[in-house]
Amino acid sequence: MNYLSVENLTKSFGERVLFADLTFGIDQGQKVAIIAKNGSGKTTLLRCLMDFEQYDSGRIVFRNDIRVAFMEQTELMNPDQTILEAVFDHDLPELKLIKEYNIAMDNNDEKALEHLYQEITEMNAWDIEVKVQQILSVLKLQDTSQLVGSLSGGQKKRVALAKVLLSEADFLFLDEPTNHLDLDMIEWLEAYLATSKSTILMVTHDRYFLEVVCDTIFELADQTIYKYKGNFSYYLEKKAEREDQLQSTIEKAKNTFKKELEWIRRQPKARGVKQKARVDAFQDIKKTALQNTDEDELELPVKMERLGSKIVEFHKVGKNFGEKKILEDFTYNVQRLERLGIVGNNGTGKTTFLKMLLGEEPTDKGKIVIGETVVFGYYSQDLIKVPDDFKVIDVVKEVAEYIPLEKGRQLSAAQLLERFLFSRDMHYNFVHKLSGGEKRRLKLLRVLMSNPNFLILDEPTNDLDIFAMSVLEDYLRNFQGCLIVVSHDRYFMDKMVDHLFVFEGEGKIKDIVGNYTDFRKKQIQDKRDEKSNLAQAQIQQEKQVVIEKKVEVEKRKLSYKEKEEFKKIEKELEILETEKATIVEQLSSGKLNNKEVYDLGIKLGKITENIDSITVRWIELAEFDS
Repeated sequence: MNYLSVENLTKSFGERVLFADLTFGIDQGQKVAIIAKNGSGKTTLLRCLMDFEQYDSGRIVFRNDIRVAFMEQTELMNPDQTILEAVFDHDLPELKLIKEYNIAMDNNDEKALEHLYQEITEMNAWDIEVKVQQILSVLKLQDTSQLVGSLSGGQKKRVALAKVLLSEADFLFLDEPTNHLDLDMIEWLEAYLATSKSTILMVTHDRYFLEVVCDTIFELADQTIYKYKGNFSYYLEKKAEREDQLQSTIEKAKNTFKKELEWIRRQPKARGVKQKARVDAFQDIKKTALQNTDEDELELPVKMERLGSKIVEFHKVGKNFGEKKILEDFTYNVQRLERLGIVGNNGTGKTTFLKMLLGEEPTDKGKIVIGETVVFGYYSQDLIKVPDDFKVIDVVKEVAEYIPLEKGRQLSAAQLLERFLFSRDMHYNFVHKLSGGEKRRLKLLRVLMSNPNFLILDEPTNDLDIFAMSVLEDYLRNFQGCLIVVSHDRYFMDKMVDHLFVFEGEGKIKDIVGNYTDFRKKQIQDKRDEKSNLAQAQIQQEKQVVIEKKVEVEKRKLSYKEKEEFKKIEKELEILETEKATIVEQLSSGKLNNKEVYDLGIKLGKITENIDSITVRWIELAEFDS
């Protein structure tokens, strides 16, 4: 069933054409991602589809009877609303009832509660209440009385995401849904959307997200859309095939172009129809032959100060903010070519740790010793700040007209920008008119111009497109200094680091050898083992209580029927415990996809409930069993 049909859609800004004659459709249940280079028009396309942005020509048709919800990158919300009011700001009848019920609860209005309880029960809307609490809890928005105007940008983004997820929409439009989410939230959202029945069209740069959630990829390039029916891995494979075929076509066209060019030069002006047709065909061949398929490369062989034997040493460093511990007796020596990732929940001290390393925040006790040869390059999450009249090339020239390279060479400001994927026609653009990703790339360039041998990158992939991230990864793989990365981009972390500092809170930092995926697998396994052990301990404790009661309490004898029931329950419990252990082992294998994990999780929950229910009856009968 077709949910969206787009025909010959064209959008331009002045002389710049973003896309022309786009034609595509999206069917019920599809989960589609749009990927493109920064500035190609991904967000503009979404806004055109939602009729928030005018387009030049074309036709957009939605199925009449579907509900649509859109989460923008910068959501405009009423600052005077509370979080609860914002997420309930829908026309969905069930949500209106739940909103009224929550208000009545706050006001302790028993009469209203009684009336609303009946209405919610009749509408079978209690599952919406559970969903609301689950989503707000996962997104760490428990204090729903906070005003939207008092929230940080990241909190507002999470409120906007909660609002969209609670809309019960048939078709979700999501623009960078994983921005400002921590790793636990991203993985939860990944599983939630992968099993959702909603049709989805999203823009995201999270490559694991694309791999797990999406079944169709639209690449917006060359003012058109290339469609790939598969996930991110399939897209990469087919894109490579398409580019190989294009390169082959261009090579053939070049050979033909040389022959036809000789013929054109030998001929007088075309007079016959056949000659004119051959000249027209020559123009088409020329257009194909002169296509440029060279991939952008981020190559910056800057002259880097060689690191000495002493780099960075932490000696029993401690840091508190009031009663909150950030670090406690932390000791560590950074080694040459160290590639360290930092992960942890918000508020555990990651940013404070970086600031202490850079000397921007004092330690409470202990000391941090920095080697004499260390030159830090720090890339923070803040966008580049320059005067409004600054142009792209001014940002580079402010540092230096020429940048020294290895082996006595140098680069001009213009050449440096080109190496950093800023083409000549962008050099005199105003910085404030650049896209978010272009501004971040420009800021990264400024950081690298200082010739650092110790890079500290705080969320470097935010707002960078997939292609720029791939280029950055290539550069960092060849970087011959030390590297510390704080990032929620799991794909980036897996490629860039070989061990992790896990900030656990209360001043504790755990050093884990391996990449993020290795750490996450172990963390999930530890949690499962802990839950399983707790459950087993609880069952054993309950059984022990029963045994003790059997000794202390004078028991009546069970009837024949009760004895048979008791035997049956014991056998049933044994079977259920075996089945539960099997499922736990399957979940711990790491071989299941998200759908299989979700289904087994539901089954495990039902079995656990069944065990608990039967155990209650077993306890009752065991009390009187002789």
